[in-house]
Amino acid sequence: MPELPEVETIKETLKHLVMHKTIEDVAIYWPNIVKEPDDVERFKTLLAGQTIRDLTRKGKFLLFQLDDYVLVSHLRMEGKYSVHQASEPVKKHTHVIFTFTDGGELRYNDVRKFGTMHLYKRGEEGSQKPLNKLGPDPFDETFTLDYLYNKLKSTDRVIKVVLLDQSIISGLGNIYVDETLYKANVHPLKQSSKLTKNEIKAIQKQIIATLADAVKQGGTTIRSYVNVQGDMGMFQQELFVYGQEDKACQKCGSPIVKIKVGGRGTHICNTCQKL
Repeated sequence: MPELPEVETIKETLKHLVMHKTIEDVAIYWPNIVKEPDDVERFKTLLAGQTIRDLTRKGKFLLFQLDDYVLVSHLRMEGKYSVHQASEPVKKHTHVIFTFTDGGELRYNDVRKFGTMHLYKRGEEGSQKPLNKLGPDPFDETFTLDYLYNKLKSTDRVIKVVLLDQSIISGLGNIYVDETLYKANVHPLKQSSKLTKNEIKAIQKQIIATLADAVKQGGTTIRSYVNVQGDMGMFQQELFVYGQEDKACQKCGSPIVKIKVGGRGTHICNTCQKL
């Protein structure tokens, strides 16, 4: 699943390709992707004539800022956007096509069909699902040490499960939580309420630093992620623990091991991340 750095990369590459383009028509081949409004024809009608004024991001969500509406898009596991001329062949698993007045097309492709789209009037999207349940983005000024300290100290859940909770922090997923906890020298099974302030400070610092580094590298390509222009992310070359099972820890030389935490595969160094 694309996490914050991948969605940020998609946003930035897509912005250069679709900004100021006006939607003439929308073709939908898999109606279940459209969650709001629940009438697909109304979704299409509302989008017709709307111009893309900006692209923004909240956590893992991509937000198309239109004249009167905001299209909230979640890519889920395999969702991808690409820009084409209308004359180009349409690939299998293309479920939504936005046709622009200049003849170009923005196509949404999703092998697993898990992606979602919500359309709201501008200004209303933050108070409606799915955005209304999200915690602060790690790059928001509201993601302070005091905020994280209070959230982590108020729950006995293990730290990895808390960091994956999008209502606490939006945008973090399995890859970057594993990397963050390794760099902060915190075991993923440690109870959040038992973390010291220094540990929480290290977690906050490493969340921001790890995500910023990943954004610079264009995200992480583990399986199928590519940006809008078909380029892979390169952060996988800088991973310390995720996907590094049985390899030597770069700090101490102990083998990286894989365990299960909250049903998720989790990579750790038992020497550097003592429980």
